[in-house]
Amino acid sequence: MAIGAQKSALAEKLGFEKDQVVQELGWDDDVDDAVREQIEELIGSGLEDEDYDGVVDAVLLWWRDGDGDLIDDCVDALTNLADKGFVVLLVPGAGHPDHVDASDIAEAAQTAGLNAGTSTRAGSEWIATKLVQGGVAKQR
Repeated sequence: MAIGAQKSALAEKLGFEKDQVVQELGWDDDVDDAVREQIEELIGSGLEDEDYDGVVDAVLLWWRDGDGDLIDDCVDALTNLADKGFVVLLVPGAGHPDHVDASDIAEAAQTAGLNAGTSTRAGSEWIATKLVQGGVAKQR
């Protein structure tokens, strides 16, 4: 596998594509910059911040136990999301004090009108779960 392909494998697995507009929510000093860079490299531009008010193809939502209400933040992630857009929810991995249980993610997603797909490791300390609208986990 070529180095460029290897670097973007996670971003592609999560459903990101070239020329997408991606909004990032929940950024803090603890996020995995390598994950962010992979997504930016694949989409070909920087991530939009929480103040962006245009339509987006995807939302990158970093969330930790104690950040507030996961349901509310999932609903907020839908604000600028295009009809076939998706949310990638990143939470700290198991064993981390701010870890969020998979059942809590599934419940919050369902309550927000989203469907949680399978989770995958994203960097050394984060777990990514793709959340899609309309209940089709592999929707693009």
